[in-house]
Amino acid sequence: MSTKALTEQNQNPFLRFVKLIWSEYSIILVTILIFTVAGLIAPRFVQVSNIMIMLRQASIIGVLSVGMTFVIITGGIDLSSGGVVTVAGAVLLILQGTPDMPLIVAILACFGAATVLGLINGLIITKFRVPAFIVTLAIGIIARSIALYLVDGQAITGNRVPEFTEIGTGSLGFMPNALMVWIVMSVIFGCVLKFTKYGSYTYAVGGNELASKYSGMSPNKIKIVAYGLTGFCAGLAALLDFSRMAAISVPTAGYLYEFDAITGVVVGGALLSGGRGKMLNTFFGVIIIMTIGNLMNRLEISPFLMGLVKGIVILTAVLLQKREK
Repeated sequence: MSTKALTEQNQNPFLRFVKLIWSEYSIILVTILIFTVAGLIAPRFVQVSNIMIMLRQASIIGVLSVGMTFVIITGGIDLSSGGVVTVAGAVLLILQGTPDMPLIVAILACFGAATVLGLINGLIITKFRVPAFIVTLAIGIIARSIALYLVDGQAITGNRVPEFTEIGTGSLGFMPNALMVWIVMSVIFGCVLKFTKYGSYTYAVGGNELASKYSGMSPNKIKIVAYGLTGFCAGLAALLDFSRMAAISVPTAGYLYEFDAITGVVVGGALLSGGRGKMLNTFFGVIIIMTIGNLMNRLEISPFLMGLVKGIVILTAVLLQKREK
């Protein structure tokens, strides 16, 4: 038996318990600590109305981060998500604003456009062996360009009918619809990661792609599905985002959404090299990022410094991961 194993065996049971809780749920404890500090610094932060507004806003990035978690666990990255959200939103608003066009058709077209772009990412990456960051960066640029062409570079509005706007602005009791969608997505796909063969294969591919291939898995199919899921999540994020005002300003829509989603996943402890990550941790990682932004607004700190803070958070998370190795 190794020295490390003997040391852990001889540890006080209470210390072992504390170590287990920290290793499994540290992200939740950190979130509680940040909320406590934020409440002390800016008392209005902990008002229920402010927290619900923050969580409603976080839900857009949160839904996007669900798919991003799968991609990052496989060892990939998706820099196209912001552009995909934009073109999906443009398709949604164009069709939704067309007279006599059923709303369900517009929604399905939104999902379809986003999912197809996600699958294209996966196919090019796996079939042509091109680095993910290059492919997804290119697809993101192409998607935004298509969106600009579709609307002639202008902001457009759809029909502000309740059945559409309620999707993004409605609530069930005190719980915003967008937040409920994010929670349901996180639970469903968290279970997929933890309890299904596909989830196990996703971790295996990210941990050692060659070994997973020799074990009879199909890394290419697993990656393609992951990118397709990210595309689907981008379509859902577009629906939740642009249904709120039944409008979209394409030049700025979806700006840096992909980096916010990546930041949330990384803060949640997922390895950018692949093989590690949890949906629960991603959920709270996104909340931490949005909490920092909300607190900066409350303290009237320049919004131009938000990028600086996010960059520092990403670097810190990556350096801590490197130290763990």
